Amino acid sequence: MAVDCYLSLPTAGALGVASHHRSIIIEPMKRFTVGSYAVLPFDTAHDVDNMGFLIASKTGDKCIFLTDTPYCKYRFPGLTNVVVEANYSIDLLKANTDLPTEVKKRVVRNHFSLENVKGFLKANDLRKVENIHLVHLSNGNSDMARFKREIQRLTGIPVYTY
Repeated sequence: MAVDCYLSLPTAGALGVASHHRSIIIEPMKRFTVGSYAVLPFDTAHDVDNMGFLIASKTGDKCIFLTDTPYCKYRFPGLTNVVVEANYSIDLLKANTDLPTEVKKRVVRNHFSLENVKGFLKANDLRKVENIHLVHLSNGNSDMARFKREIQRLTGIPVYTY
């Protein structure tokens, strides 16, 4: 079964699929629909083309999907689900002697730290949020149990780590 692929023009060009009949080019801040879901892509900060997504159902559920960015400049009212990267914690990254300095700098420039995730969550209205999923945790620069515990303590919302 073939499926449509939603991607930005720079990503489609890099993959050589810009003119493929299943490629659907999307742009930040231009809403589109997939089935019964409204999807709002938004720009993020990364050294390669990347977007986050606000996905809304017709029943009022709203999920934020946010990875590969060190911060988010937007706020999202009425969220019911959060899927957010928590790639590293500053103390664990500093203590990791296996990573070269340049790699550490790239991690900081392109990925959400636990500390910035906390700030992002505090900046958004979480009253309707049913669960938080922490994704894209680094093997050497994160601690699943600690991250889950700290975000649950901060928000009072069930947290899952991947």
